[in-house]
Amino acid sequence: MNRRKPLGIAVIGAGRMGTDHVRRIHEVTSGARVAAVVDVDTERAKALAARVDGCTAYTDPAAAMTAADVDAVLIASPGPAHEADLLIAFEHDLPVLCEKPLTSDAASALRVLEAEQRLGHRRVQVGFMRRFDPEYAKLKALLTTGQLGRPLMLHNRHRNVASPPFFTSSMLISDSVAHEVDATRWLLGHEIAAVTVLRPAASAGAPKGLCDPQFVVLETDGGALSDVEIFVNCGFGYQVQAEVVCERGTARVGDGNALVTNMAGRWGGTIAQDWSERFETAYDREIQTWIDATRRGEVTGPSSWDGYVAAAVCEAGVRALEEGGRVEVALMEKPALYR
Repeated sequence: MNRRKPLGIAVIGAGRMGTDHVRRIHEVTSGARVAAVVDVDTERAKALAARVDGCTAYTDPAAAMTAADVDAVLIASPGPAHEADLLIAFEHDLPVLCEKPLTSDAASALRVLEAEQRLGHRRVQVGFMRRFDPEYAKLKALLTTGQLGRPLMLHNRHRNVASPPFFTSSMLISDSVAHEVDATRWLLGHEIAAVTVLRPAASAGAPKGLCDPQFVVLETDGGALSDVEIFVNCGFGYQVQAEVVCERGTARVGDGNALVTNMAGRWGGTIAQDWSERFETAYDREIQTWIDATRRGEVTGPSSWDGYVAAAVCEAGVRALEEGGRVEVALMEKPALYR
């Protein structure tokens, strides 16, 4: 790769996430260009590629990854397609930013780990963007100083206005709580040992048959507890909040109080309505960091190991939801490549 030229990126998936990343690379970040757009829907791929000069539309990920102007891959396709796309990228030794999940289950994530290890070097950054959110980054930095003492509990709230029509009860864990799984591991520096899922009465605003909200308890191997309120049909806004309780103090992020107004006998602010608004800066920083690292010949950020662990914890969470009780998390020994 010629580091004096923009990094040529193939974006796989022309849905909402892929479209947002194409816009971001084209208009916000520096050092890269969208060289290819891939989607099974030919017209959708062509329509998105037409927004960027010199961008080619494909329906076959393998064809895009062999194009001469493609240096790296951003995977934003549905989770079940990730394993195949990642293995193709490995065949061509291409750097990848893979939106979460790494894959849709722990078994396929293990296959990705094994394939990456055969390369002998990391190629994947997983899209756990909360690590790049300014508030979460400040919280992590504070915990790293040790000023608050040992973390004992982490309280998380994750609320959406409404869930997509295809959402199932298990997807509250595999598609939403997956973010808190990674945030818990990253903030506390612990692995998750067991999961319990409690089911309060379903909200009247939830579609029939959907267990919403849910209350998830994550036990860590460091003795801390992390709880997650996941409520995907709260109706009023998109909120992601976290409060860590330590031996000598607490710290909280996500209150959204950047602007508070007082007028006409009332005070208050606004509540974001979706993830693209709440985490816009995090996504910008995530993609720019990946571009910069790739141009240096490095791979940083959440690894395939982090993606595998999230898949394994979420599988345990789904079992806890469906079977009841506490479910222990079984992990393979961490490979040397990811230590």
